[in-house]
Amino acid sequence: MVRGDHIYVSRGRRYTHHGIDCGDGSVIHYVGPRGSIRYVARTPLEEFAAGDEVRVRQYKRAVDAEETMRNAESLIGSTDYHLIRNNCEHFAAWCRTGRARSSQVRRWTLAAQGTASVAVTQAAGLHVVWPRRRGFLCGRGEKRRWTASLWCS
Repeated sequence: MVRGDHIYVSRGRRYTHHGIDCGDGSVIHYVGPRGSIRYVARTPLEEFAAGDEVRVRQYKRAVDAEETMRNAESLIGSTDYHLIRNNCEHFAAWCRTGRARSSQVRRWTLAAQGTASVAVTQAAGLHVVWPRRRGFLCGRGEKRRWTASLWCS
């Protein structure tokens, strides 16, 4: 692990927790117990890992370590956490690549096919997507369109 890496730990089979390695034994990530306001903070690596194995997420395209660190440090104190729209994985991916993405949310949405996933997705402000051979149908009513991306903007 080196300064600016997107790191993560598995929390059992339930989820992974993500952050940015500062290269000095600390990590910038979302902190705060469930049910409270979560915020971005810099904490010791040991606190982030909580006894779990720390892994590095590799990217084909990423910004350099200094820009990653500027991105992460610019959000320290931010309280914009949202489980579906802006979680710790969105944060770390944005810091490292400039694009806020969460493979966990994508998997949860695809795994929960049916009425429940549609309701959760719409409640989160995301539009329902229906797969097609060469893309996905996004939006509602007259604003529906096909896109190559799973996530509609």
